[in-house]
Amino acid sequence: MSLPTHRPILALAPMQDVTDLPFWRLMACYGGADLYYTEYFRVHPDSHLEKPILRSLDENPTGKPAIAQMIGNDIPSLVRSAKELQKHPVVGIDLNLGCPAPIVYKKCAGGGLLREPARIDAILGALRDAVSCAFTVKTRVGFESEHEFDTLLPIFQKHAIDLLTVHGRTVKQMYRPGVHANLIALAAREMPCPVIANGDVFTAADAHKWMQETAVAGVMIGRGAIRNPWIFDQIRGSSDTGVTGRDLLGYIHDLYETVTTPNTNELAQVNKLKKYINFVGTGLPRADEFLHSIRRVTNRSAFFQVCFDHLDHSEPAFSHQGADCGSE
Repeated sequence: MSLPTHRPILALAPMQDVTDLPFWRLMACYGGADLYYTEYFRVHPDSHLEKPILRSLDENPTGKPAIAQMIGNDIPSLVRSAKELQKHPVVGIDLNLGCPAPIVYKKCAGGGLLREPARIDAILGALRDAVSCAFTVKTRVGFESEHEFDTLLPIFQKHAIDLLTVHGRTVKQMYRPGVHANLIALAAREMPCPVIANGDVFTAADAHKWMQETAVAGVMIGRGAIRNPWIFDQIRGSSDTGVTGRDLLGYIHDLYETVTTPNTNELAQVNKLKKYINFVGTGLPRADEFLHSIRRVTNRSAFFQVCFDHLDHSEPAFSHQGADCGSE
């Protein structure tokens, strides 16, 4: 397989501890993306490729191409890992330049690298030489200021990358409002490779607006896909956009069975689901009430009782689609 050539390209964003093999399988059951990114492989001089993430590549259940994402700053280690990853069924290797988590950027990795353009230049040059399949980059528009993108964009242009994903916020913005659509549009105009927009895609209308206003080749969706797994088919126009409460309730049942691990105690399973439900709940008509209740349950029965109380109906499941929960 290779990178998709059709437009739009619909990609599932890499989300650490979320977009694993079981979650890929579930997304594929609901229509799924055209392109899947792994959780990031942590790369440093003593690192080894994490086996659970490798399983997503080796056992890819989606039937669609997959890209392995790396995060790190040590050039020999990144080159070594990229060469090792190319022994697995990948269509591309991606460098993460966007993770805004302080524990990451304080180590000058992910979004932290955006403070050091010269270092990015050197890393991209080394990886371009080491990667024989597609070489891709996922970035934010800057660390402190969006004006940093004026320095970053020429570096991306220089190294013949095959796909650039731009999250239109700075690292310091985290997921707060204020996506810089003008910079995504600039990248789409200036880059010789396809550019994908990331950030605040929660509905098909959001995706179409991004594509119309920025002329990107596609969109990458993270938390919007956790909330609404039908979104990819909705963007394609191949699915009814009217998701009812009972539809969403069925998805939550599937989600529970997919992401929980057998022989794990019930409280741990429920707590794991709460991480996903935080993103689902923000779109519900009584979001505050729902989330207040779901965060206090301690067993499966109570968890699904809250879901049943709020979702056992044939009305539209989502009252609004806001930017309040961000997008990877």
